[in-house]
Amino acid sequence: MDKKNIKKVVLAYSGGLDTSIIIPWLKENYNNCEVIAVSGNVGQADELEGLEEKAIKTGASKCYIEDLTDEFVDEYVIPTVKAGALYEEYMLGTSFARPVIAKRIAEIAKAEGADAICHGCTGKGNDQVRFELTIKAFAPDMPIIAPWREWTIKSREEEIEYAEAHNVPLKINRETNYSKDKNLWHLSHEGLDLEDAGNEPLYDKEGFLEMGVSPIKAPDVPTYVELDFVKGIPVAINGEKMSAKDIILKLNKLGGDNGIGLLDIVENRLVGMKCRGVYETPGGAILYAAHNYLETICLDKMTMHEKQKLSITFAELVYNGQWFTPLREALSAFVDKTQENVTGKVRMKLYKGNIIKAGVWSDYSLYSEEIATFGEDNVYNQADSAGFINLFGLPIKVQAQVNAKNNKK
Repeated sequence: MDKKNIKKVVLAYSGGLDTSIIIPWLKENYNNCEVIAVSGNVGQADELEGLEEKAIKTGASKCYIEDLTDEFVDEYVIPTVKAGALYEEYMLGTSFARPVIAKRIAEIAKAEGADAICHGCTGKGNDQVRFELTIKAFAPDMPIIAPWREWTIKSREEEIEYAEAHNVPLKINRETNYSKDKNLWHLSHEGLDLEDAGNEPLYDKEGFLEMGVSPIKAPDVPTYVELDFVKGIPVAINGEKMSAKDIILKLNKLGGDNGIGLLDIVENRLVGMKCRGVYETPGGAILYAAHNYLETICLDKMTMHEKQKLSITFAELVYNGQWFTPLREALSAFVDKTQENVTGKVRMKLYKGNIIKAGVWSDYSLYSEEIATFGEDNVYNQADSAGFINLFGLPIKVQAQVNAKNNKK
């Protein structure tokens, strides 16, 4: 990439510390190029306030703010929930938000005739991979600028100094400088005291949690919630039909109020290091638990077990930025097939950080109380189990007989 040929750059813009200083940095280091900021709205709420004005004031020629919330939920979040995909317990909140944002950025860059796309991901993180793999899928020949792999800035403290020197307004300071990512699904916290794995997260400190309260501060009485699913997709909450996005938003409130969905994890990053983070995913935690609960009565044994195996692969693909790959698409097709009868109602009890099962119903239930009962029944002949055990255990019996014969020699 010859810097002299870079006249127009589309920047993945969040208004956070990294991307705020990238606008003046690009103009300083790429021949005063035109910078077009693009922000993908995936539910980060107040973070979008004043974003366009800030981008223009710091040197951008224009700022797109694209509402991607429905697409984010319907085409990324729900397929991942249906797959039951968790990466080391992590509910993939940042991971599956990146493809939808990067896809739109690539589309705008092509429409604007940009010479390059720029992002603010660090060289230590996973997001650089997620953004760039998506860009390769939709703008394969587009050059990519990653300032963290070029500039001399080495820390967030130096970023703040650069911002102050260039009159870039920031909403953070050195004391509250957690690295955060927020969308309608979750909020992540990294850095500062969390970098020491021996430090307990400050759940009860004012301002640390943003999507809810700690279990200690949650009410002393439980909250019940009922969810209806059709083919694995949530369609109603407490009897009220609404979109999957609105269900998640309502679950965020219910879960947050009850201290649900906190995760403190040291995860294995794609780039080879371990990293400690704290995640808030109140609505997501409830949705995962409810969907899994319904599957226990709707899926047959072999399908459930195979799906559980493949969910690990699905999660790794999402975590590693490989959403737009043939394998992820094939796995989603498999998942959709498994969900054809995952229709029914689930009741959960929320209490001080716990999600407690409180009832599940489905017209497609494979659970039969009549067969499973410990009482008297007329459908299961217990004497049949003797023949089954004889056949099932035949290889073990034969192996033991051979071992006994050879041990006598």
